[in-house]
Amino acid sequence: MLGANIKYLRNKFKFSQQDLADKLGVPRSSLSDYERGHTQVSIENLIKLSDIFDVKIDNLLRSNLSHRDLEILRNKDLRVLAISVDAENNSNIELVDTKAEAGYLESYADPEYIKDLPKIAFPNIPQGTYRGFEIHGDSMLPMESGTIVVCAYVEHIHDIKKDRTYVVISKSEGVVYKRVRPDFMSQKLVLVSDNDTYLPYELPFNEIDEIWQYYAHLSFSDVKYRFNNMLEEKLQDIQKKLTEVHQVITK
Repeated sequence: MLGANIKYLRNKFKFSQQDLADKLGVPRSSLSDYERGHTQVSIENLIKLSDIFDVKIDNLLRSNLSHRDLEILRNKDLRVLAISVDAENNSNIELVDTKAEAGYLESYADPEYIKDLPKIAFPNIPQGTYRGFEIHGDSMLPMESGTIVVCAYVEHIHDIKKDRTYVVISKSEGVVYKRVRPDFMSQKLVLVSDNDTYLPYELPFNEIDEIWQYYAHLSFSDVKYRFNNMLEEKLQDIQKKLTEVHQVITK
């Protein structure tokens, strides 16, 4: 545990191996051996490490200090949010793919579970708390199944904006990506699919565990090709319905 903690703290404080070696008065190669667990750290250097990082020696030896960067965000409207941060104290973007969805519904407030989710990077993203969700099904076409939606955490129900898209987490509906229309008088959300073959439905505020607002998405297909196919399918469907109407009229 000690070697991993030294490396973790060094990165967190943005020290190079040479920087920390100089503070301890040891060669850089010795510090490298400390971090890999190849060399025992003397009592004198344990005390120095404790002073440099303001950490108790017992915690250096016995605790996984990286777990202390698992934070819990709380607010009065929604449930508990567990997040993880990197060595520079920036929030990670955890990815909840389709396989992880069932586990996420049970463990979204468990820091240990969140820490083990895969991480994705997104360049030049504004400061905030983000999570990636893999969407499935065709209810939000032309956003197709398999697309990863990167979303920002919504702290309060009243921050929801009408007709924007959100990932909504609830035990009753699971993880869904929908266009949302809040009804603050009735204390419920109306969830609407962009694919109009799916009917809107309602979700009471008290059933909502988390809400994440769409920020960006990662698609793995040719969107224009997919959109053209969708238009062609709709035109064929319209033609079929017109033919059926014509047959009824001419009988």
